[in-house]
Amino acid sequence: MSDSALHDELDRRAGEVTDQVVKWRHHIHQHPELSNREAETARLIAEHLRSLELDEVRTDIAGHGVVGVLRGGGSGERVIALRADIDALPVKDLSGVPFASEVIDEDYPGGPFPVSHACGHDCHTAMLLGAATVLAGMRERLPGTVLFVFQPAEEGPPIDEKGGAREMLDQGALSDPAPTMVFGMHVGPIPKGVVGYRVGNQYGASCMIKIEIGGTQVHGSTPWMGVDPMPAVGAILTGIGQIYRQTNAFDPVTVSLGHIEDVGRFNIIGETVTMWGTIRCSVESDMAEVQQRVSTLAHGCAAAYGCTAKCEFLQDVPAVHHTQEWVDAGLPTLRRVAGDDKVLETPPTLGYDDVSEFVNKFGGLYVMLGVQDTEIVDGTRLVPIEGGRGAVPNHNPHFYADDDQLVTGVRLHTHVAYDHLAGELTPGG
Repeated sequence: MSDSALHDELDRRAGEVTDQVVKWRHHIHQHPELSNREAETARLIAEHLRSLELDEVRTDIAGHGVVGVLRGGGSGERVIALRADIDALPVKDLSGVPFASEVIDEDYPGGPFPVSHACGHDCHTAMLLGAATVLAGMRERLPGTVLFVFQPAEEGPPIDEKGGAREMLDQGALSDPAPTMVFGMHVGPIPKGVVGYRVGNQYGASCMIKIEIGGTQVHGSTPWMGVDPMPAVGAILTGIGQIYRQTNAFDPVTVSLGHIEDVGRFNIIGETVTMWGTIRCSVESDMAEVQQRVSTLAHGCAAAYGCTAKCEFLQDVPAVHHTQEWVDAGLPTLRRVAGDDKVLETPPTLGYDDVSEFVNKFGGLYVMLGVQDTEIVDGTRLVPIEGGRGAVPNHNPHFYADDDQLVTGVRLHTHVAYDHLAGELTPGG
């Protein structure tokens, strides 16, 4: 069978599995699970992979990670890892779909939380299950090995737990066999069917911030007898915005403090206040400088009000980096699947994705797949199409993804997998 005929066969089989992919997506969306708690999602994945009679199905990796191993009938030595993240977010589901989540996690640290797939991981998981189905049905024609990598805790595990891509690597999930390419995609608010790529950093570097300001607890009626940490906290919140102005404006940086915990009550000046936030850097080498500036600000503000400060920078995630060579190798496949006019270079984003641990180590591509009613104007501006819902960013309670693009994701996985195994999609291939 020629490569062209095999590509057609991949597309035919992707079409046949589309209805099931949509059903998987709806089920996973309706039953979301937070990071490191994805037990039922992992069970669904493992059961289906076993039904495909893969060579191996490994479970309980880095918590609830699952890896399926499919060895093709050919003699090729290449190994491609296709990756999907499986966890959900502590975000209310206001998407308006009939399969919206009503899940409340009562026991998660810091909760209770409403839980939803407001980032699109339900789509990622369903599309990769579809790709596994297609490729398993053609295993004798695959000239190499496919790893189906279902990763937990992409959104970050609870602070006192391990998890995510780095933990999967530490537990040897991609060691035997080691991939010669990693591929995946993230759905987002770009126009439906558009595949976005970028040479260089596709996603930014990230870390979590924990700032603890200490004072001396006292009753609110006698503030002079204690040390109030709140003024120092206010100064930090005000000053944090100045950090952006101290870095290169052409290399975006953001520092956001999204959660504050007070120890006290309405009539008590508490002992400590803890602030949690995130740093994002489009240029990874800027991270150390930004962390130092945050630490200097916190300690300076605390000292000004007679308080103490402790800064910690946790859960570092490197930027997703694409080399020119990998992009050049991948573009013909992406264009075949999506069409020449729908494969576009996109601006960098300060969102993070810990697939960087895989892509940066082994090489490969992580692209964006458009799933919303938008169009691109003037090269970068997203505007809603007439009668559509427009652009709703990931992590927004109203985030949505249209089911009609799930088949595009299945096709991308399968075409990229075959082309890499056949030697067509690889730098210098």
